[in-house]
Amino acid sequence: MFNAAFVLMALLPATVASTSRVVPAPPTVSSVEMSAPLDTVVFAGGCFWGVQAVFQHVKGVVSATSGYAGGKVANPSYEQVSTGRTGNAESVRVVFDPDQVSYATLLKVFFDVTHDPTQLNRQGPDVGSQYRSAVFYTNDEQRAATVQYIAWLQQSGAVKGKIVTEVAPLRRFSIAEAYHQDYATLHPDAPYIRYNDLPKIEALKAQYPQLWNDRIAAH
Repeated sequence: MFNAAFVLMALLPATVASTSRVVPAPPTVSSVEMSAPLDTVVFAGGCFWGVQAVFQHVKGVVSATSGYAGGKVANPSYEQVSTGRTGNAESVRVVFDPDQVSYATLLKVFFDVTHDPTQLNRQGPDVGSQYRSAVFYTNDEQRAATVQYIAWLQQSGAVKGKIVTEVAPLRRFSIAEAYHQDYATLHPDAPYIRYNDLPKIEALKAQYPQLWNDRIAAH
């Protein structure tokens, strides 16, 4: 639910932990009204462990669930998705309370903290279409806001390189296996988590203290 003016984040820029780029706040766009008390969007930005861990610490996020979206195979296994042949991307379903956190804020966290939107069909050490950058929207307001945000962000020059984020309607979302849920929280000392995901979590805490929630959201 976007009440009054829909402002895409605050006026202070923030720096992504893994790069030197700075993502400033986008301009004000038209207001929209959302009828449901909770809203849902699905983000894909590389391995879902880190994306889930970041959004679980954002105030106003009710749940963040690792899963698979964007493909032609329903209810795929991790092994199937890992082949890159199902069309699915490792994704995170984010359910949020628009009265506590705006969709605009979630977009900024997604593009500024969770991943690099200029990397095509990969993210860091993970390579393949299953690791692509994508926003799977659930309503027309999200689609319009996302398209406008990306266009503005690209034009601003804050992101060096072409943004390759896919913007598509959410057709289906399949929940990933139980061992993938809360993985970063449960395995903070795993080398992959320490190197790739903990910096993202720390970046959220340092750059957006007003959004930080010590208690993680459900999955």
